[in-house]
Amino acid sequence: MDLGSVSLIGIGLATDACAVSLSSGLFIKNIKLSKALKIALAFGIFQAVMPLLGWSIGLGFREFLVQSSNWIAFILLTIIGSKMIYENLQDKEADKFNPLDNYTLLGLAIATSIDALVVGASLSILGNSILTAAAKIGAITFCLSLISVYLGHKWGSLCKVKLEIVGGVILIFLGSRILLTHLMG
Repeated sequence: MDLGSVSLIGIGLATDACAVSLSSGLFIKNIKLSKALKIALAFGIFQAVMPLLGWSIGLGFREFLVQSSNWIAFILLTIIGSKMIYENLQDKEADKFNPLDNYTLLGLAIATSIDALVVGASLSILGNSILTAAAKIGAITFCLSLISVYLGHKWGSLCKVKLEIVGGVILIFLGSRILLTHLMG
């Protein structure tokens, strides 16, 4: 597969991570490069590792991955989004959504990279080389996520609404969109 095609796949796979990065940027106070890098690296690394994992799984589990990946992403994003909304409505300042929390970030990175697992399985079926593709997918996701964190932070500093509710709704919408695209397609 040529690098142009891999780049388009990388951009397509990065859209979910960008939406979540944008939402995460809404909640970061006093943004620093290290905070934005943490989020972008998590998404970029998972988007690079998942195709490698999917490629190694190959034909054996491809059909299962294709059928269940959208449900897994939907469930994870809905749980995390619902938790954000619930915690905001409880108005407990100490328990507010923190996208920099390692467990939260891990859940978000997994949820947004499941499609990359399926892409990796597809690439193995086609007999394509995976290392260059995985590196390019990860790099594209990293760059776009880094930009999205800053855009979300900038928008969040201009907006005075309850951002956790907005972020939770975005995550639930994203998970629902993933599931509906699968069910309708």
